[in-house]
Amino acid sequence: MSEPTSPSQPLVEVQDLSVRFGSFWAVKGVSFTVGRGEIFGFLGANGAGKTTTIRVICGLLQATSGRVVVDGEVFLPGHEERIKAKVGYMSQKFTLYQDLSVGENLDFAAALHNVSEETFRKRKQELFEMIQFDRSEGDIVEDLPGGTKQQIALVASLIHDPPLVVLDEPTAGVSPFSRAKFWDLIRLLTDKGKTVFVTTHYMDEAENCHRVVFMRSGELIALGSPQQLKKETFQKPLYSLLPRQGVPETVVENLTNLCDMVEPYGQRYHIILKEGISPENLEDEFVVERIEPSLEDVFIRRVEGDR
Repeated sequence: MSEPTSPSQPLVEVQDLSVRFGSFWAVKGVSFTVGRGEIFGFLGANGAGKTTTIRVICGLLQATSGRVVVDGEVFLPGHEERIKAKVGYMSQKFTLYQDLSVGENLDFAAALHNVSEETFRKRKQELFEMIQFDRSEGDIVEDLPGGTKQQIALVASLIHDPPLVVLDEPTAGVSPFSRAKFWDLIRLLTDKGKTVFVTTHYMDEAENCHRVVFMRSGELIALGSPQQLKKETFQKPLYSLLPRQGVPETVVENLTNLCDMVEPYGQRYHIILKEGISPENLEDEFVVERIEPSLEDVFIRRVEGDR
């Protein structure tokens, strides 16, 4: 994966962004930049403020306070259309009309963005080649497989050639094969100079991002590359424990006395040992393995840890 342009030359600048609905602060004082050609992951539990932030970046919602700049365009009242022209948006619902054909959906997307007929034909052909589309434009969207719908929705979001592509849970509900293929397309887009802003609940997908943000309760709580966040979050060794057959439940419950962190992972537990406790102390009751932390470990530790 090619390296993005430095965030010192950002495509997106968000400065002290806050959004309030009545007495509720959906977003509170959030600041970050997104570099040109970067895959930027935006992560957090439901209700963390991700969607609200995205709506502002896409020109769909005025902020209560703060500043948003997209490709040099400042989001000011009355300038919403200028921002929208810079952004291609795709949601987990594919943003397609199910009862229209592929061609009709793309015609509609081009009309929304005032794309000329000549530019539309050229752009559509380029994008079809990118996704290796081998079906008829006359196919009704409802009849397409989920992975193909996903790719056509991506084409619709790119038809006006925006510098920023915002993908909101783009791979929800599709097969692992389709998810992997879609991420190949994301990397191809950034290789072509696009900037991709993506939200996902799949932490293995987020590993593909150049940098990620974690949000909680409307606030930004962590920002960095996946490797950087793992290193910052887990400064002590992380172990995986599998209880041996017949181990009493009380032994598992006693782990909290030996560990600074105990998180269940299916039949296993991920733990950080207290100072002075050796992994050998646990080997009679557990199969113990030292492991490298994943972004899912970081997410649980930093976003869910207080709960």
